Amino acid sequence: MGGCLSSQAADDLSLLNDSTGDGASLGPGDPLPLPAPPPPYQDHTPIPVYHPTPSQARLATQLTEEEQIRIAQRIGLIQHLPKGIFDPGSEPSEKKIKECVICMLDFVYGDPIRFLPCLHIYHVNCIDDWLMRSFTCPSCMEPVDAALLSSYETN
Repeated sequence: MGGCLSSQAADDLSLLNDSTGDGASLGPGDPLPLPAPPPPYQDHTPIPVYHPTPSQARLATQLTEEEQIRIAQRIGLIQHLPKGIFDPGSEPSEKKIKECVICMLDFVYGDPIRFLPCLHIYHVNCIDDWLMRSFTCPSCMEPVDAALLSSYETN
């Protein structure tokens, strides 16, 4: 019967004090602690830069619809080029390929590589970035899209 006369607000305050776990108690006149402010709602991921033509660089948000379609088609074609893992092999002729001519770094066993239709190989990241700017092989300047499109026609 003794607890019947206590106010509901006092019980709510005691529940708040117990949930904080810091041992501080709020009196009847103390203000409630403010919650921490929410994290900023800004997304800090960088906006990708694309090259609608080899000499132009623009943010993805600045591209026209036609340029976006062309870039999406180019990305689709790049994804159809075969990939593999660099393995120098034991034959002397296989050891001839030593470096990626784009980044000028030696291939290391296990590096992800991409094969172009002209049979030149490059690091996947290097050649994918190159092909987004120019759809020709950096070594022999052979157009990559013509070879890809002709392979679709023969299948």
